[in-house]
Amino acid sequence: MAAQSKLNPKVVLGVAAHPDDLDFGMSGAAATWAAEGAAVYYLLLTDGSKGSADPHISSSDLIKIRRREQQTAAKILGLKQVFFLDYEDGLLENNVAVKRDIARVIRQVKPEVVVTMDPTIAYWVEIGYINHPDHRAAGQATLDAVFPLARDHLSFPELLAEGLQPHKVTTVLLMRFGNESFVVDISLHIDKKLKALAAHASQVANVEETHQIVKDWAKRAGESAGYDYAESFLRIDIPD
Repeated sequence: MAAQSKLNPKVVLGVAAHPDDLDFGMSGAAATWAAEGAAVYYLLLTDGSKGSADPHISSSDLIKIRRREQQTAAKILGLKQVFFLDYEDGLLENNVAVKRDIARVIRQVKPEVVVTMDPTIAYWVEIGYINHPDHRAAGQATLDAVFPLARDHLSFPELLAEGLQPHKVTTVLLMRFGNESFVVDISLHIDKKLKALAAHASQVANVEETHQIVKDWAKRAGESAGYDYAESFLRIDIPD
């Protein structure tokens, strides 16, 4: 893994499709940066209305449950705010409306670092995993919003009319499986990550098993840098 300078952001925005996505992928880094004084925000694009195998739960109830779970996790991590959009779970598209909504939040909070999912990951043969289409749509829409739509003043003039000036993100971190280029030491805050994941009770059926899997991931991610626990990303630094 290539050496890259440590990030010390003042403002961070994580963007993903569903409640719990970011807590699996970046909550250790979120808690670490928040503890260091950063304002860390989450933006969740879908309503989370389909993520349940319980035949007795309705979509409307699930939306409320998952939003409540995410708010609980946010308090554990020390997040500044969670933005919720209401695109339908399972049907997220990388379209103009979604890009505009992400660009709006980027211009509102002005993050130096944006974290999202790598949209190029469609599947992982070794573990029999097919990436959720919402994950891919969220990742690509976020990249499009970062560059060029949130940056260019002629993009989305309606945002200018709302008083939202263009903003240039300097670093993007992509959550992915393998070939990561950057790690964040989360050793001091691994417990916050585990507690945040446990808050998603509607999604985590076996908390102990999930915690062990996540700790194993974090331990492997930290090995190359000499950390007890870490989260790994593909890092893109955007030049001026």
